[in-house]
Amino acid sequence: MPPRPLEIGPAGQAAAHAIERLRTTRGYSQRRLADRVTALGRPLTFTQLSRIERRVRRCDVDDLVAIAAALGVAPQALLGDAGTRPRVDGGGI
Repeated sequence: MPPRPLEIGPAGQAAAHAIERLRTTRGYSQRRLADRVTALGRPLTFTQLSRIERRVRRCDVDDLVAIAAALGVAPQALLGDAGTRPRVDGGGI
């Protein structure tokens, strides 16, 4: 039996939404943003980007950093509130 893909959690959901929002705000097509990411040294097709935005594909940390650079923002900007939630055990991040 093939392994089941992991679900996309709140940080991944927030990142997907932020990537799409910032991409459209800047007037970039998915192809243009994917080309910019690839030019930065992280190969990414527009199909992979589309799957990230549609929450079908997980966005790994290397993708996140490269996409943020291509959009001209810090990686934390793509995480939004999902990246600053306190841990369940009550400890800080």
